[in-house]
Amino acid sequence: MTLKIAFITDAWHPQINGVVTTIQNTCSALERSGHQIKLITPEQFKTIPCPSYPSIRLALACYGKLKRQLDEFNPQRIHIATEGPLGLAARRYCLSRNLAFTTSFHTLFAEYVNLRFKIPLSWGYGFLRWFHAPAKKVMVATPSVESDLNARGFKNSLVHWSRGVDPDFYYPRDKAFISLPRPISMFVGRVAIEKNISAFLSLDIPGTKIVVGDGPQMKELKAKFPDTVFVGFLSGEPLAKYMAAADVFVFPSRTDTFGIVLLDALASGIPVAAFPVTGPVDVITSDKVGKLDENLKKAITDALKLDADDCRNYALNYSWANCTEQFFNNLVPAF
Repeated sequence: MTLKIAFITDAWHPQINGVVTTIQNTCSALERSGHQIKLITPEQFKTIPCPSYPSIRLALACYGKLKRQLDEFNPQRIHIATEGPLGLAARRYCLSRNLAFTTSFHTLFAEYVNLRFKIPLSWGYGFLRWFHAPAKKVMVATPSVESDLNARGFKNSLVHWSRGVDPDFYYPRDKAFISLPRPISMFVGRVAIEKNISAFLSLDIPGTKIVVGDGPQMKELKAKFPDTVFVGFLSGEPLAKYMAAADVFVFPSRTDTFGIVLLDALASGIPVAAFPVTGPVDVITSDKVGKLDENLKKAITDALKLDADDCRNYALNYSWANCTEQFFNNLVPAF
């Protein structure tokens, strides 16, 4: 059975992150299966830059246009991916028409706004409970996130929507691509406060530290850690080449719900070093592919001893096909 599926998200290009990657791969796979997808993103609206993070664009006065788009499309399934302006507008639309919908919990929103604007966590989670309360199901990436939301009073049906990796794009390559002192410890992602990159860059470890990515904390970190190599934003083949040239992938974030980039690193044959927190504890379930420790320096030292083939084979268990099947089976009839 083919369906008309509306997918509403505030996270979209030019952002490059796990949420966008997940949405793009899921929607593409659904279309290949014959489903008709109506993807509603900030690109279709007037936007303003998000305070403190200008590369994130927030849709303005979006309800009228979103309403017209959904009325015309008449979806059989509706998924609201994010809690931003478009997500709020889609939530309002569904409630006004008594339409059932699903939502997903992609990011630790309350922790982000606490770090950036000092808004209390209790306020953030109060908003999140309110936002997701009418959803028939809330999709979460890992058991850790499910457990945390249950503990925080979410009464919804929490269901799993995992993540995937493209092993034909991320794979082991020639490390000589980077001719710097080894071992090379690498971070790839947003250069922003919530990624806790300072916890990595402040470590006294041998070799070279490399940061691939851009974001609002770039200028500050460059000034504070002059010995670190800051490559800037990369995508496509250059990103895959850099990733595969590392010796260990360092993931210092304490606020990720999954961390797709962990799978990208593993598929490239690169072991992971991270804190034992939500995200890494669910992805790195074997000590043959990564080391999790509150002592990040020890995690890095131990991870450098791991085997690239074990990392690669582990990542192959995660596919976008399985991820998409989970998502599709979680959807509910709109009416």
